[in-house]
Amino acid sequence: MDRIKRRGFIKKGTLAALAGGAGLVSACSEKKAESTNINFNKKYKWKMVTTWSPNFPVLGEGCKLIAQWIKDMSGGRLEIDVYGGGELIPALEVFDAVSSGAVEMGSGSAYYWAGKIPAAQFFSSVPFGMNAQQMNAWVISAGGNDLWNEIYKPFNLMALPGGNTGVQAGGWYNKEINSIEDLKGLKMRIPGLGAKVLKKAGGTPMLVAGGELFTNLERGVIDATEWIGPYHDYKMGFHKVAQYYYYPGWHEPGTILEMMFNKDKFEKLPKDLQEIVKTACYRLNLWMLSEFEAKNSIYLSKLINEEKVDIRPFPKEVMEKLKSLSDEVIQELIESDPLSKRVYEHFDSFRQKMKGWSNISEKVYHESMG
Repeated sequence: MDRIKRRGFIKKGTLAALAGGAGLVSACSEKKAESTNINFNKKYKWKMVTTWSPNFPVLGEGCKLIAQWIKDMSGGRLEIDVYGGGELIPALEVFDAVSSGAVEMGSGSAYYWAGKIPAAQFFSSVPFGMNAQQMNAWVISAGGNDLWNEIYKPFNLMALPGGNTGVQAGGWYNKEINSIEDLKGLKMRIPGLGAKVLKKAGGTPMLVAGGELFTNLERGVIDATEWIGPYHDYKMGFHKVAQYYYYPGWHEPGTILEMMFNKDKFEKLPKDLQEIVKTACYRLNLWMLSEFEAKNSIYLSKLINEEKVDIRPFPKEVMEKLKSLSDEVIQELIESDPLSKRVYEHFDSFRQKMKGWSNISEKVYHESMG
């Protein structure tokens, strides 16, 4: 082949290749446009019910915030009306309302549904269990959320982490706790597995909605209550009706709050809106823990310095006995409920793996701080 013919051949080949490449790019562009096609005229209106009192600090505020974030990120295509506990349905009927499809989503904590799914409690908080950082690691990065959604699936529900309280306070008491005997006969508002531990110690656990706690404590309906931590406890006014404030919150060392969704209705959303909702939940999860950490430090100082609260650690003997009783409660649960056994084994396997690292990182660091 002479030089002129060879040049013509190369030119034709190059043009053909460019044309083919252009066709490929065009096809990819069309495919990409098709996969991200968004109908901006289609709008969705949802309802969210919560276990929290309307506009309740951090918890209720967070629900309003996530609704606004979703509206903003979706350009107004998904609007969510938020109803506090008692506004649309009673606070502890959130699970049934979302499961049935009467509303699309709800906010609460999984231990509230222990009567329906005992295993759900492990996705809330476990006495002497993992802290907030570890719980987030388990749920978000170690398969916990998949397992959580698996146990919710028969109820047509799915869940995502929607906040975390961090380590809670031990609670407010109208009697001194000097030994485990002092818990006998004690009527205390306490949920989840912690309630079963108190019962084993001889106390009487009661599940009371947050909005009723002050009145019940003031009137002697209950002798003690736990709630969250110094910020809420100050705002709720517990220091006005209870004499002693104990720590730490052995019963809730890192409580996850949940955003639950009616599975059918969630899956009917366009994919981009599904991702917006998920992203907003993760944002809420971070915001809420950060808010608690920031506010609790400020309000602990107020309780001690301004209100002169008698704040005390639980005696070592009491903590050791509560830990022993907690182990018994969990053992009894997993022996009686196969699903709880499966979830707890997954939970505990991750916790054991975490110990090696946390022992030479978080634990040593906090000890060095005094």
